[in-house]
Parts: sequence; C-alpha cells; structure tokens
Amino acid sequence: MARWRTATAGLLALGLLVGLPAPAAVAAEWTPAYDLEGACVTLQVFDGSTARGYVRRTTVGYGFTGTASDAEPFRFEATQLGRYLLRDSAGRPPYQSVLGWVWAGDAYGERADWTVTAADGRYRFVSTATGRRMGGYLGGLGASNADSTVALAPAGGCAAVPDITTGVSGTPSPGVDADGRLVGWIDAHAHITAAEAFGGSLHCGDAYAPGGAPVALRGCPSHATLGWGALLEAIIAGTDPINSAEDGWSTFNDWPQYDTMLHEASYFRSLERAWQSGQRVLNVLLVANRMICDLTPQHTSCDEMDQIRAQSTYLRRMQDYVDARSGGPGKGWFRLATTPAEVRQIAAAGKLAVTIGVENSEIFGCREINDVPQCTRAQIDAGLDELAGMGVSGLYPVHKFDNALGGTRFDSGVTGAAINLGNLISTGHWWQATSCTGPSDNEQPLVSDDFARLLQLGVGLPAGAILPVYPSGKICNVRGLTDLGRYLIERMMDRGMIIHLDHMSVRTASAVLDLAEQAGYPGVASVHSWSDPTMVNRILGVGGFVAGYAFAAGDDGQGTPTFLDQWRANRDLANGARITGYGVGTDVNGLGTQAAPRLDAAARPLGYPFTATNGTQVARHVYGSRTFDLNTDGVAQYGLYADWIVDLIGQSGPDATLLRAHLLNGAEAYTAMWEQSRA
Repeated sequence: MARWRTATAGLLALGLLVGLPAPAAVAAEWTPAYDLEGACVTLQVFDGSTARGYVRRTTVGYGFTGTASDAEPFRFEATQLGRYLLRDSAGRPPYQSVLGWVWAGDAYGERADWTVTAADGRYRFVSTATGRRMGGYLGGLGASNADSTVALAPAGGCAAVPDITTGVSGTPSPGVDADGRLVGWIDAHAHITAAEAFGGSLHCGDAYAPGGAPVALRGCPSHATLGWGALLEAIIAGTDPINSAEDGWSTFNDWPQYDTMLHEASYFRSLERAWQSGQRVLNVLLVANRMICDLTPQHTSCDEMDQIRAQSTYLRRMQDYVDARSGGPGKGWFRLATTPAEVRQIAAAGKLAVTIGVENSEIFGCREINDVPQCTRAQIDAGLDELAGMGVSGLYPVHKFDNALGGTRFDSGVTGAAINLGNLISTGHWWQATSCTGPSDNEQPLVSDDFARLLQLGVGLPAGAILPVYPSGKICNVRGLTDLGRYLIERMMDRGMIIHLDHMSVRTASAVLDLAEQAGYPGVASVHSWSDPTMVNRILGVGGFVAGYAFAAGDDGQGTPTFLDQWRANRDLANGARITGYGVGTDVNGLGTQAAPRLDAAARPLGYPFTATNGTQVARHVYGSRTFDLNTDGVAQYGLYADWIVDLIGQSGPDATLLRAHLLNGAEAYTAMWEQSRA
C-alpha cells in the first residue's frame, strides 16, 4: 500500500511539471469488517474529509461532540458476517428510526442491524434493513446522504454483551492422535435445525439468532399458557399447559427442561460447551414431517423437501454466524464437513466437525397412496443429486410412515396410535401387521385402549375411518423393501452414502442388510436405539456403526432402559466384539426427552467442577440467572452432555475403561466406516 501511494504521488507531480492531465483518483476498496466482534470503541463521524464530531448520547438518540473524552462508548456484537449490533454504555442498541435519526432502542430488531465495511482505516455503517448510511442528519446522528465515514478508537466503559458462557477452561488434548485418528465422542443423531423444521413454528427458540441469546432463547406467545404450542407439548410430553410461564431468557424458569420437546435445547453456546469438553463430530439430521407441519396454525411450506432445504440454509448460516462471532470466515469452531477427509482436517484443527443427514417420511416426495408410488426413479436420482449439493452424507429411507420405499417400524402406546393416524392420512391405510416371532417391529404392540386414549385427547378420525385391530404379542409390519426402495439403496451405495436403518420395519431392514452383505458394504447405521437387536448384530457384522440413545446413566424412575444397559447388550451380541467405537444419539430437539436425573444422584452426585474426557475443567453451566446441575436437572440442554458423558463413565463401574475407550473412539469409528463406504 505504501509503494502504491508513493507511485501515485510521483505520477501526480510529474503531470503537474509537464502539463499532463493528472490520473483519476483510485477509489478506496471497501471490504466487509469481520474483526469487530466484542470491540469497545468510540465513533468519530466524517462527512468526506470534514470531521463532524464524536458520537455522544442525547435524550433519545445521539448527537456529536468535539471532545473525545465525552464520546459514547459502543460494544459490537456480530449478527452475521460483516454485520453488527451495537450497544451503548447503557446496553441500548442504536437503530435507524423511520424518521431518519439513529435512536437508542430497547432490544435488537432489524433496524438495529448494521452492515459494516472498511477501507484505509475508516468504516462505513449501513443500515441492513434500509440500506442508508450512518452519518450526520439534521444536527444528530442518522441517515446521511453525504460521503460519511466513521473512525473507531479504543474505549472503556462499554456494556457487556448479554451472552452465555460455557464454563469450560484449560487446554484440551488434541482432537487427533499421532496417527491422525480422531480422539473424542460423537453425537450421531441430533436436530439442531429444528427451528426451521415442520414449517418453522412448531419449535420455540433458535440455535442461534442475530441479537444473541436474548433473541434466540426468548419465550413464544404460542407456547405460553393454553397457547396451541403449550397444548401440543402437553399432549406429547405431559407438560403443564396452564402454569407455563414461558420465560426463557434470562430466568429460564419454564424451559429448557430435560422433558420439554418443543423448546430449543441446542443453543450454539451449549454446543460449544460440548465441543470444548471433548466432542469431535456432530451428525445433524435435517428432519421433516408433512403431517406435523399441517397441525400448526402458522407455517411455511409443509412439503418435506422444502423443509429440508430450509434447514440446509439455516445450518450454513449458523456456520457463518459462529464464524462472525469468532472473528471472520473460517475462524469459527463449528465447521460443516461433507467428506471423511474434511472431518479429519477439522478435528486436526481442534474444531467440531458437523456432518449432515436427512430424516423424513416422504423423501423426494416418495409417498405411497393405497400402494401407488408417488415418485419415480428419475425423482430419486435428482433428489440424491440435490442432497449431494447440500453436503448430505446419509439419510433415512423410511421414517415414521410407510412410504413408496418400504415399511416403518411401529411406535407403541398413544404416540403409536397418533402416528398410525398420520400413516392413514399420508397413505390411505392404517399400519398393517401380523404376528411374528424373533425380530419384531414393536415389543409393546398397539392395542385398542391406545386409540381410545387418543380420542379422549380430542384427536378426531377422518370421516368413515374404522379403527384397526392388531394381534396380541409381537407384531411385524407386513411391508418390506419395495422395488423403488431397492433402487434407492443401490444408488446410495454407489455414492458411498450412509444408510440409516432405524425406523425401518424388520422386513425392510432385513432386505437392506441383505443388499449390504452381498455388496460387502459397511455404510449402514443404527444411531438412536430404534432397531431390533438382530438388526444391530447384522449391522456390526457388515462393519456398520451403532450409537445408543442418550438415556440416563442410571435408573431415572421412568422405566426407560439406560444407555449402559444397551451398550452392554450390544457388546454381548455375537458380533459385539467388532465394536471398536460407540456413539451417542441425543435426538436433541427431536420430539423425544433427554436424559433425566439419576434417582441416586443425591447420594452419588457428579461433582463440580470436573475434568472432561479431553482434560478441560468444567464448571456448572449458567444460562442467564439459572445454573444447571446434571444431578438435579438431568440433560436440560445440550451443554450438559459434557457433564453426562463424564457421569456415564463414572457410573459404569468395572466397565469404565472399556466404555471410555469406545466413546472416545466413536468419532474415529464413524469416520472410518464412512471412508470405507466411499472406497
């Protein structure tokens, strides 16, 4: 830059001496300002080369002073790459009013968002909402039509950014060993994009948001007392729809809890806490369901592929947001990985590798209506191409409903009755089942009382619908893998994609495993305890990957199996010795509860602070004015998986050494399986 300026000055002088016309001035190149996150500075406004003055606070807005010591200090918080929320010394965000002046607001809004660019030591502040530049306006700070720029100078006295810290300190051990093998645990099944799932309004809260935690984690009127969201959550989770305070940030008296299902539990600072404590891979499942979307009064498109597209965009913007809060493009700890090689590179850099999958019932529009497929092979090919463009590594060919690809594995109880009703609406028929021995699709089959309880909750049946009757004992879905389903599986194997078998009926999963065994294809997985042990054994036999649902580390008094019970059962299978790495499937934000507190936690609590699996020190996690403790809260939000992993190992007794080894080799085992599938 200095040489460019010297050369330009020389040319100007030569032009004056010899009478040549001076060269045109070179305009400054304004580039996004990425490095202002957390800065505490004063603003000095210029109109062209004339100093307007330092920005100072007035009654409702901001004016100017010629004295630097009287200038107002502002704190910067990134809202996206090159965009910022400013806070004055009172914590109030300056925003561009409809009258043109910049005034002090009460909370973040789109008019408080500023796009900032820089050149030659000066900055331009442009309202992201209006496109008008900040500068002098009718004697105060406002929308300038002049060539306004701003100079920044370090300051003190700034307000703090309302944020959530992780409570993690110390230097972590490397994410890979000397041989390049990943060292750390994997969550193989999470739904951190739930805010955009199911049409965008079922879920309250966001994993991230411009304006930070006060915006992402504020309560939702629709989920407050007797709101439709509160009523729906009462039905599916047993929460209280009357006494719901719905006070998220900053007290969090109402949520998150381990058993709330429709509120955000994976805020990005919580994910950061888990990563800082030893997590190496996060497998994000983009989730969709047309029937659930149609239940919500407000929604965007209920087309399931549209829901997946929206979540893909959300996920990439989340990566950008973490980058923005970390200093610029590529600097964040949250990195999307579309190949196994990228997973290894990200882990080697000490960051969290985020892989992408898809879980929905009508993938590529492949419904079946009274046994008539609603998609073609060409649609499957085009859909796989689209998912490849999103960086998707694997998918669930079948989810909650029967579809044109195969039959589903049944839910039980009232939940099963409700999903069966959805199957009727989606396909034109109820689930069809027969008695079976050996592997089954439900150890607790549906009975008539389940439908009676569903009807008592006010869920009506379609006109003319006759309730189904099922055999007692073990039952199996009569539907297996279809010709279209076989075509999809073969194309997935051609592409090296991971085939998720959870939610497939026994007949469907058996047929898929037949194809995998014939082809010697290891890219099959069960990652949240939704498959039969016989299928899990075959998955291990072909070289696939298994993760257990993150149930409580010990008895939670609810009759649910523990993670340890399932890990031990899988280890004792005929192919259990092939387990070298084992995963966790949290299903966070996936309409399922997280781990409840152990019943014996008071007598044998996890102590704080504790040492994480990667050597960092972890204190209790604090959200606003609420302090979380695994012993009393269970896994109320994702950050507590750092606590849960350590508690899990501590509860495993003589198996602690082996369990720790399996968990810390989980990310490696998953990545190696993916590599072998693509070979």
